[in-house]
Amino acid sequence: MSTQGESTANPPALAVRRLARAFGQKVVVKGIDLDVPVGSFYGLVGPNGAGKTTTLSMITGLLRPSDGGVWIHGIDVWGDPVRAKAAMGVLPDGLRLFERLSGTELLSYLGRLRGLPVETVNTRSRELLDVLDLSGAGDKLVADYSTGMRKKITLAAALLHSPPLLLLDEPLEAVDPVSARVIRDVLQAYVAGGRTVVLSSHVMALVEELCTHVAVLNDGQIVADGPVAQIRGEAASLDDAFFHIVGGRAMSEGGLEWLRSSQD
Repeated sequence: MSTQGESTANPPALAVRRLARAFGQKVVVKGIDLDVPVGSFYGLVGPNGAGKTTTLSMITGLLRPSDGGVWIHGIDVWGDPVRAKAAMGVLPDGLRLFERLSGTELLSYLGRLRGLPVETVNTRSRELLDVLDLSGAGDKLVADYSTGMRKKITLAAALLHSPPLLLLDEPLEAVDPVSARVIRDVLQAYVAGGRTVVLSSHVMALVEELCTHVAVLNDGQIVADGPVAQIRGEAASLDDAFFHIVGGRAMSEGGLEWLRSSQD
């Protein structure tokens, strides 16, 4: 596969070519290729240990690949990292935040780092805090935020500069149902406006509800990718299709019989 397609007149939102990562002798990501169309809501799914977080870390420039390359709207992430990172918003797994800043101060600081005008940062911060139900916690230190609140403030930071591409690792994990509904609405409106979202999640129902496309990662390789309807095929749900694609094992009849009985 060509590595030059990223420089064409209409490059994909995200292009991955031969991307690989090894830790010592263990190869975690094994030379994957992927194109994410502009304006798509793209799900990245796979079982635990499949390489999803490692892949997203390389795509976002947080982890250097052992081989291969990544392009964001035609910009080489490792060849031109400043421009590439300006074109993306990131909600990674386990991102460390500036704990001694309040939520409002954190957004103000990150917005200024992005080069946004002060008034733009202030206006967008207020709107994001309000929409994500963090207005009452804007003056509270991030160190005192719950896990769900930290997830929401990190999402606000990813959205602040209105990038053309969002890369989100489990964005709804630990978020309450009301906030989760709001976040889904925000992301769907974001894609409807012509931008692109790449979402990593273990929740197949969420991926099936939100995503237009999906890639299934298993053992460091992409084993299926395309429109959600195509990947689901004749299966009753994306969850069923995923189970068969990755070779899941159903519990055999009679297995764990001791859990079914109230007898000692």
